[in-house]
Amino acid sequence: MLVLTSLVAAQTGGLVYAFTEATFEGKLVLTALFVASIFSWSVMVTKISVVRLAKAQNDRFLHLFRSDRQPLKIYESKVRFEGSPLYSIYRAGCKELAFHLLGSTEVDDTFWARLEIAERITPSQMRVVTTAMERAVGESALRLESQMILLATAVSGAPFLGLLGTVWGVMDTFSGVALAGSANLQAMAPGVSGALITTVTGLLVAIPAMFGYNFLVTSIRSLIVQNDNFAAELSSEFEHKYVNHSTRPVLVNK
Repeated sequence: MLVLTSLVAAQTGGLVYAFTEATFEGKLVLTALFVASIFSWSVMVTKISVVRLAKAQNDRFLHLFRSDRQPLKIYESKVRFEGSPLYSIYRAGCKELAFHLLGSTEVDDTFWARLEIAERITPSQMRVVTTAMERAVGESALRLESQMILLATAVSGAPFLGLLGTVWGVMDTFSGVALAGSANLQAMAPGVSGALITTVTGLLVAIPAMFGYNFLVTSIRSLIVQNDNFAAELSSEFEHKYVNHSTRPVLVNK
């Protein structure tokens, strides 16, 4: 019966035959690689979706932000751009600015009226606003880079885990040949075949993870640079409209 099973496996395909000939330790390695593959593909699919959403929402936000020269317009209108890192930076900066200008972050029907009679903030207060935006930039970068360690681990660890299974399987094969006292290709081939499948599986896990990791790293780096540039742009807008660099009190002009 065992011989018949081996013959059927050999005829259906090399991977199936190799799996049936793998040792218990080799199958444990294959199980670990299968779990790693599930995690890596889940991370790739999730992160690619997050990056695409972030890019689309960033484009929508920037189009609306740059269509009006009033930096607080979007904040006052309470329009949200879920998934946009730029919007989270903008909101953090606007909340801190509104607090220093008006003494409150509340947005109501009197927001523009209060803003018209508000005095401009000092450079030291502006530094606090800038710090809030920088903190939001850092938090956004951490969210974008979260779970990337799983992909990096799959890229670097899967081939070595597969190689471990192969070396272990080959060692068992040669031990069996030594105990049998005879070495021939027919006796060694099944064991070597079962040992090599772990290396093949390790590469099948690592190669897609490598391409996905490189794509995501490049995309995330681009988003982080965009975040830094926008924070500088928004800070410049706030400096121009709401910061008093003189010693006399100046009202904010709407």
